[in-house]
Amino acid sequence: MVKTAQQTLAGWGNYPRVACEVARPETTKDLHALLTAQPDGGLLARGLGRSYGDPAVSDTGVVVDCTRLDCYRDFDPDTGLLTCEAGVSLEMILRDFAPRGFMPMITPGTKFVTVGGCIANDIHGKAHHVDGCFSQCTESFKILLADGRHLTASPTENADLYWANFGGMGLLGIITEATIRLRPIDTTFFRQRGITVPNLDALFDALDEYHHMPYSVAWIDSMATGADMGRGVLTVGDHATIRDLGHKQQRNPLAVSPPSPLVLPFEMPSGALNTTTIRLLNVVLEQVQKRASPISHYEGFFYPLDFIDKWNRGYGARGFCQYQFVVPMENGRQNVRELLEMVSTSGQAPFLNVFKKFGAERPETMLSFPFEGYTFAIDFPVRDGLQDLLRRMDQRVVQMGGRVYLGKDAFLERDLFEQMYPRLDQWRAIKAKYDPHNRFTSNLGRRLGLCD
Repeated sequence: MVKTAQQTLAGWGNYPRVACEVARPETTKDLHALLTAQPDGGLLARGLGRSYGDPAVSDTGVVVDCTRLDCYRDFDPDTGLLTCEAGVSLEMILRDFAPRGFMPMITPGTKFVTVGGCIANDIHGKAHHVDGCFSQCTESFKILLADGRHLTASPTENADLYWANFGGMGLLGIITEATIRLRPIDTTFFRQRGITVPNLDALFDALDEYHHMPYSVAWIDSMATGADMGRGVLTVGDHATIRDLGHKQQRNPLAVSPPSPLVLPFEMPSGALNTTTIRLLNVVLEQVQKRASPISHYEGFFYPLDFIDKWNRGYGARGFCQYQFVVPMENGRQNVRELLEMVSTSGQAPFLNVFKKFGAERPETMLSFPFEGYTFAIDFPVRDGLQDLLRRMDQRVVQMGGRVYLGKDAFLERDLFEQMYPRLDQWRAIKAKYDPHNRFTSNLGRRLGLCD
C-alpha cells in the first residue's frame, strides 16, 4: 500500500499554499493501488510543481506526486521518438539526449517540468508561431482512468480523450507514459539577436519584421509608462550550426550544462520588491538583454531563470501571480496598450513583463490556451488589491475575445472562465464520459467548475 503524508504544497508562485495529503508512487501498480484505496476520494497528479497558481494542489483527496515515475521505455534515433514515463522531466531529456543530438521539440521557460505536466498544460514556448504547443509533438500517451482502465490515447485511438487532456489540467486521469518526438540538432547552441525597441508600436513593428525567425520573445520594462510604454528588447534566434560556433564551442558542440550551484536560500522580506528595487532590476535586465552574446547555449536562450534555483522565493512569503493573457490579432495593438495602461495606473507594480506572438490555434483541443494573437505574461507580487485588478483585466480580456492561461492562474472566476473557452461544453462532456463521479479533482478545477 502506498503511504500518504500531510504536506503544504503550492504552485511556483507560492500562492496559494494548501495543506494536502500527498502520495509518492513508484510504479503504475502503485497508482492502481491508490485508485483502489480511494473509492470515493479525489486524486490529482502532480509533477515538479511549476504551474503557478492552484492547478496542482488539492485540499481534498490525495495529490499524487508522479516524479518517481521517471523511466525511459524506448527511443528510436531514426525517428526521434521517445517513450517515457510521465514523471520524466525536460531537464532529464536534455541531460541524456542532447549529447546524442536531440532535444525537446517544445519547451517552456523552464526545463524543470515533467512530460505529464507538459501535456496537462499543453505548454508552449517562444516558437509557438512555428512549432505550436506540446500537443504538436505528442504521438500518444497512456492514462489511468477513474474506473481502473489503463488506456492508450492518440489522434486515432480514443481521440476524444487524447485531445481533451491537452490543457485539461490533469482532471481526466493520471497520465503514466507518453511517446513524444524529439528534435534532431547539430549543436546545443543558438544564434540570437537583441533588437532594442523604444515603445509599444516599435515592438509590434519588430515582431512583424522578424516573424520569420523561429524563436522570438520580448522583455518589456515593467516600469515604462506614457510614450515609453512597451520599451524593451525583442530577442530572436535560430539553431546554430557547428560552423557558427567559436573554436572552444566546436570542441563540444552538444554541450550540456551542469546543475547551477546558485540557490536562493530563503524567502526574501515582503518589502524587498518595491518600486525602487523593481526599477533597478529592470535596468539590469535591460542591459543583460541588450548585451547578450550572438551565440547562446540553450540554458541562457531558453532557461535564463533556471540559473538561480528557487528564484521564486524572491517574491517573499506572500508569493506572486504570473498573469498571462492572449488577445486576437484584430485590434491587438490597441487592446494590449489598454491592458498595460490598466496595469500601469493600478499601483500593482509588476516585476517582469514578457511578450510573444502566437501562431494558429490547434482546433482539436478544447482547453489549450494559445490562439493566433498577442500574449503577455506579467509577474505580480501578491499584494492587497491585486485580485480586484485581475478581475477587471479578466473582464476586458473576455470583451476583447481573449483568454487567460489556466496553468498560471490563481484568481480567475468561473463566469469569466466559461466565456473565455468556447469549447468548454465539449470538454465537460468528455469529463462526464471518462470521470462521471469526478474522481480527479483540484482546487483550480473546483473553483472553475471543471469538476463539480
